[in-house]
Amino acid sequence: NPLAVAAAHAVLNIIDKESLCERANQLGQRLKNTLIDAKESVPAIAAVRGLGSMIAVEFNDPQTGEPSAAIAQKIQQRALAQGLLLLTCGAYGNVIRFLYPLTIPDAQFDAAMKILQDALSD
Repeated sequence: NPLAVAAAHAVLNIIDKESLCERANQLGQRLKNTLIDAKESVPAIAAVRGLGSMIAVEFNDPQTGEPSAAIAQKIQQRALAQGLLLLTCGAYGNVIRFLYPLTIPDAQFDAAMKILQDALSD
């Protein structure tokens, strides 16, 4: 289908022209660094993982080491109260995944990181 090929070609050109792959790596690394730094003071953070802009943080009960959906939901609600929508996932509901557009302005990304830090530190 020539139309589908033309659309795909246009999308690939924009991805290349706007360096969206590099941006995914940069934003993802900033997010991972924020979460890794928070891990030192938030014992419920069991793992931070991901690649590029696909980042997730896993929460476990600090006393038992068991997956904790309650902790993930608490952080999710704290963030939502400040305007940041986070999604939980995983077999136990104890993982928060991050989904953001690669074209997000730096100021909005910074504001989201501040809300996330606040939600983790409460």
